Amino acid sequence: MSFATDVRNELLELKMWDISSSLKQDEQIARLSIRETFIKSGFITDPNKEYHLEVLFKTKKKAEEFKIVLENFNMKTKVTKKGSGYITYIKDGEDIVKFLALMGANNAVLRFEEARVLKEARNNVNRIVNCETANLSKTLDAANNQIKDIEFLKQKNKFNSLPDELKEIATIRLKNPDISYEEIGKMLKKPISKSGVSHRLKKISKIAEELR
Repeated sequence: MSFATDVRNELLELKMWDISSSLKQDEQIARLSIRETFIKSGFITDPNKEYHLEVLFKTKKKAEEFKIVLENFNMKTKVTKKGSGYITYIKDGEDIVKFLALMGANNAVLRFEEARVLKEARNNVNRIVNCETANLSKTLDAANNQIKDIEFLKQKNKFNSLPDELKEIATIRLKNPDISYEEIGKMLKKPISKSGVSHRLKKISKIAEELR
């Protein structure tokens, strides 16, 4: 069964009027009206795929009126033409949760929130992985260029004329093409910081560039 069907079935099982509710009569009537409108012509997608809730109307006027009702409950909605009618729709996950809660679909709220948390967690993991992959790629590209510069200096018999501190760091880089600046800095006879390593490697690259 689809998420939309589950929501509709949950709403159909609710009481038409809750006499024990602490809500004012006008608000309870508004909520009941929204619920009935959704049952009649509403649809919601599976939150594991995307966030989208819509209610179909025959005229733009009706869609706009429903939009105003929802905005009174602090929900961001839009109206657009769909087929021969118009829809009032919501794309924001938080506002969809508000809509479901407003109708009293508490089970749907829990399922939607669970899906939203999982999706956000996956997105965060993907962002971290993509960031780390990009950083690794930059590190490898930089190391590859540094190695080319060092080998060029050797081909031109200029390597041995480098200052001892540059020869030392160049030798470490040639033997360890995939280590970080921090690791290189620790391997020196006199350890230095990442910025210090970067500065020395840039000096080597500058010498090679000037020689070219």
